[in-house]
Formats: sequence, C-alpha cells, structure tokens
Amino acid sequence: MLREIADLGFSHVELSHGIRVTLVPGILRALEEGVVKVCSTHNFCPLPTGFSQAAPNAFEPSVSEATHHDQWMRQSRRSLDFAAQVGARALVTHLGSVRFSWPWRNPAEKLPARAREPGFAALRERTMKKIRARMGPFWKQVMASVEELRAFAVERGVALAFENRERPGELPLDDQFGELFAGIAQPNNAGYWHDTGHAHLKEQLGLLDHHAHLEKNAARLIGFHLHDVTADGRDHQAVGEGGEGGVNFEMVRQFWKPHHLLVLELAPRVPVEGVENSKNRIEALLLR
Repeated sequence: MLREIADLGFSHVELSHGIRVTLVPGILRALEEGVVKVCSTHNFCPLPTGFSQAAPNAFEPSVSEATHHDQWMRQSRRSLDFAAQVGARALVTHLGSVRFSWPWRNPAEKLPARAREPGFAALRERTMKKIRARMGPFWKQVMASVEELRAFAVERGVALAFENRERPGELPLDDQFGELFAGIAQPNNAGYWHDTGHAHLKEQLGLLDHHAHLEKNAARLIGFHLHDVTADGRDHQAVGEGGEGGVNFEMVRQFWKPHHLLVLELAPRVPVEGVENSKNRIEALLLR
C-alpha cells in the first residue's frame, strides 16, 4: 500500500481512520525501510477491535455516558501512542455531535440543489436554532474530554488537530473554534485542521463563508485535507474535478504556510490519474 503511494511521488502519508490492525506490521516495516514518512494520523488509528471499516465516530467525546467516554479516551490514547510510534506530527480528531432528530437524513444528500429552493433558508435557520438550544451539555462534555486527553498528547509529542465537519450538528459548530482553543489549558498543543470539502459543503448550504472561516482560524492552522466537491454535493473528488462551483483552491492556497501539512483526502473510487492530477495541481499552486 505505501509502496504504491511512494511510487506516485509522495514522500509522506496520513494514516487514516480505516487502518486495520492487520496492516500495522507492514506499515512499520515500510517506515523502517524508508519507503515513506508519516505526517499525520486520523483518530482512531488503527481501528478499534471489532471494527473492519472506517469508524471515526464510533465513540464521541461529546457523550457523557461513562462506558462510551472511557472507550473514546482509551481509543484516542491508543491512537496517540501509534501516532508517536510512526513519527506523526498531528492526530486529526473529530469532536462529536449534538444528538438531534434531523429534518433531513443526510445533510450532504442532494441538498446543494435544495438549498436554492424557497423555504430552505428558513428550515436551515430553524434547525441551527434548535441545535444551539440543545448543545450545552454536549459542548461541556467535549471541553472536558479535550482537557483530559490534552496532557497525554503533550507527553507523546503529538498535536491534536481538530477538524471542521460537514454536518450541521457536529461539533465544534463553525463559529466555536476560537472558544475551543481559548478554553484549553497550557501547554496548549491543539490546533485547527481544515477540510476543504467539508467547508465547501457548508458553504453550498449557506451555513458558512469558506474564506471568512479560514481567515478567522488561520493562526491556529496545522494542516489541510484537500479534496473537491461537485455541484450536487459529492465530496472527496480529485482536485479540479468539482466543476464550476467546486472548491476554490486558488483562495485556499492563500492560507498555506511552509509548516502546514497538506493531505490529499480522495475517495477510493478516484482513479490513479485523478490522484496524479490532484498532486500536480496542488504542486502548481504551491509554486505560484
């Protein structure tokens, strides 16, 4: 797996939340042989016992129930141990959600078209108002969970990179990252991880101004997940394949700094040519 990535011209990888335990020996061998280096990992990595597919939200830091919280903490610590073992700088982490009965099944499903329909804006505002009214205990639990994990991350020398999410009720809400970082005790080794596709989906729904959001959180940026989004809301597309109205990477590149981690996060269905084209397009933007 890592040899194939290296042969495409990549020097570093992010190990995702879909890495099964059975892949770990081969990964460690590839790292020992210098095939690639690891820049980041994604919680939970490797997968918790009993899971065979990606499950980053199997346990959430927003849930106060003791057994669930203990599992989130145990798996996150295990992920930090592995991140340190493979030399990763950051552990990309989700921060849970507000438990809520949604007026739509999947916020990304066909909603870019619906967002232009009469009445959608009112539905969106009612939904967000209900989320904010319900979020208090979930947000309090997130802050407590982050503080509990922080010291462990500091000991391992791995930064906690909190990712913006695509669903309206996932935490933090987009205007809360500043509050999140301000509330973390010192030493504060946490930062912001920006997912271009998630931000673009929110923008399609009228929930976010992509540029303003990046500008607001630029000082805490650790890295980026880079992928495109089509007009009908399909994300994790090859860079440049979103078509008219896709992610504005020309805008996004204005926020890239030499110390940031840039990760192509493409769907498994993207062909090799799409991976190569994405790499070339990002490298061209870096040279401007």
